[in-house]
Amino acid sequence: MERTCETGGVAARIEELKKRHGGDLVILGHHYQSDDVIRHVDIVGDSLELARRIPEIEARNIVFCGVYFMAESACLLARPGQKVFLPDHEADCAMARMARAEDVERVLERLAASGRKVVPLAYVNSSLAVKAVVGRFGGAVCTSSNAKVMLEWALGQGEAVLFLPDRNLGRNTARTLGIAAGEQALLDLAGDNLDSEEVRRARLILWPGCCPIHDRLMKPEMVDAFHSHFPGCRVLVHPECTPEVVDRCDGAGSTAYLIKEVEKAAAEGKESTLCIGTEFHLVHRLMEKFAGRLNVIPLAQASCADMEKVTAERLLATLEGLEEGRGEVLVDEALKAPARDSLVRMLENCR
Repeated sequence: MERTCETGGVAARIEELKKRHGGDLVILGHHYQSDDVIRHVDIVGDSLELARRIPEIEARNIVFCGVYFMAESACLLARPGQKVFLPDHEADCAMARMARAEDVERVLERLAASGRKVVPLAYVNSSLAVKAVVGRFGGAVCTSSNAKVMLEWALGQGEAVLFLPDRNLGRNTARTLGIAAGEQALLDLAGDNLDSEEVRRARLILWPGCCPIHDRLMKPEMVDAFHSHFPGCRVLVHPECTPEVVDRCDGAGSTAYLIKEVEKAAAEGKESTLCIGTEFHLVHRLMEKFAGRLNVIPLAQASCADMEKVTAERLLATLEGLEEGRGEVLVDEALKAPARDSLVRMLENCR
């Protein structure tokens, strides 16, 4: 009872502060946030949807409930005078940490020295510094929602594409475009295979990064077990899963795709059970929302520890210190223009 009262008190105080700030405040939240946070969010979405919505926001203060690279992107797209806040600056992204800006720049310079035009395409799960490098080399950002469109665009800009940092999204997207495995090469940063024949002839060069949740916690045998236990029922996963997992599934797509498929199945009433392979907070929310109409089952109990760092208590602390700048995200001015270029190229090609 004590915990319930404490949580209720935090929630009430957050709502009180939201009313006090009125139109000067908008709270954004990614689908992977916990229910205790999502209940206070004004705009919920995946990375693409939230990026699209930021330019239309007029509020002076934007509080982003997500991880650090998302708040950085919000800073790039915000209007002059707007401030972006993140309730916990330790909410990072394991995948984003797998690609350091200095390494990306070194690789692109080496590839350019070979005489080929290699266009970088960075998954949005990357730091602002990496996005700036990508922007300077004429590349763009993509999300899981538009990876196919943006990879097609990047292939049309040069002779090859460096896709980073998620090798799984790169491989799964390449397959939708008919890019054969023989036309792809995985970088070996430790072994330095940049001058290898495999890399020189590849149309798609893949950075060796991944999402630990989708890559390591979701296995092909889990898909097989679900299909065996629920004959005829579909398994749908996020394309950050390995190609081996995607091969066994009935569909793969972005967070928005997964949500729409669940909503469609519940509305049509033709399926009794659906298995979803992505971050657990979202799957749990879908389970509760459609209980009684559709049995939604998680492929794995996989939650993002970084997303969980943003709590209702930390959101409250940010709102209480808003005027003092508590939790404000500040980005390097020298990186803003090229990093913004990489984001704008995505938005312009995906209108």
